[in-house]
Amino acid sequence: MSERIPVDRWVKLWLGAVYFSVLGMVVVGGITRLTGSGLSMVEWHPLMGALPPQNEAEWLRVFQLYQGFPQYSEVNSWMALAQFKQIFFWEYVHRLCGRLIGLIVAIPGLVFYLRGRLPAPLGSRVLVAFCLGGAQGLLGWYMVKSGLAGRPEVSHFRLAAHLLLAFVVGHWVLWILLEIRGPAQSRSRLGFRHACRWVLALLTLQIVYGAFMAGTRAGWMSSTFPDMNGHYLPSSALFPGSSVVHDLLNNPLSIHYAHRALGWGTAIAVTGLWWFSREHTSAALTRYCRVAFGVVALQFGSGALTVVFGVPIALAVGHQAGAYLLLSVLVAIQYESRGTIAEG
Repeated sequence: MSERIPVDRWVKLWLGAVYFSVLGMVVVGGITRLTGSGLSMVEWHPLMGALPPQNEAEWLRVFQLYQGFPQYSEVNSWMALAQFKQIFFWEYVHRLCGRLIGLIVAIPGLVFYLRGRLPAPLGSRVLVAFCLGGAQGLLGWYMVKSGLAGRPEVSHFRLAAHLLLAFVVGHWVLWILLEIRGPAQSRSRLGFRHACRWVLALLTLQIVYGAFMAGTRAGWMSSTFPDMNGHYLPSSALFPGSSVVHDLLNNPLSIHYAHRALGWGTAIAVTGLWWFSREHTSAALTRYCRVAFGVVALQFGSGALTVVFGVPIALAVGHQAGAYLLLSVLVAIQYESRGTIAEG
């Protein structure tokens, strides 16, 4: 879209609600993971099953189903029905949020389309968002299935894909909102735009490793900062396997180290982007970069506090939400940097 698409205020509010609903879904997903609730619902009914068990007999039925899977027999065999209800709650809320987001996208979107309030380019982009959301639900169940057989935990690779797709959905909608607002108002040199893309790529890798941290419970591997159990540089103590690549993909201690290293790298890169913007962009875009610097500072601090205090749920979830917001600021910077300052 090179020209501003005329849409009314309600369409903008609706898309904003979708964007923040995805953020809420990311938060609930983080809580679900940290409370060990993700494998409590062993059935998947995408269209039915929106209501939780309604009586004691139904609760006993779903609890007995759960008892037939490895997480109960190998991890939670001590659990009674009362404790099962607690973990069931968060997985139920997580799935309910997914359904609600689908309704938030589909019902108003259909109404707006039938009333001619979604111009053709915008309508096609909204349809893509809806399809991505549906794929997110399918990927979520594919992730859960990995923990229902064999090892009583989901694949951290599937968890990373699930989280990354959620970020893609939310930021696809954000990009639509930016396009609705109109062409970029700021100006930058070509080198700045290339730098911004590299920072976005680095943050994306950091988000993937954040999911690896959650999937392998690597956050508990070290509670010291800035060192890791007395180590600063890579060593055999942090990479104990025969292959560094294997350790980076599978060993919780190595994954933790990589996540910290990427955190330092992201913080330095965003700081450099802000510094670079002062000479190579317009004043408006420099202000965006200053916001990114503030967000990455908070994100870096929350990550350090999360490991030092033993991964408390509030801090860990706030850290995950911070990654979503930091990505949003960088996406906005990338959009705004499309205006050109003549080189020379």
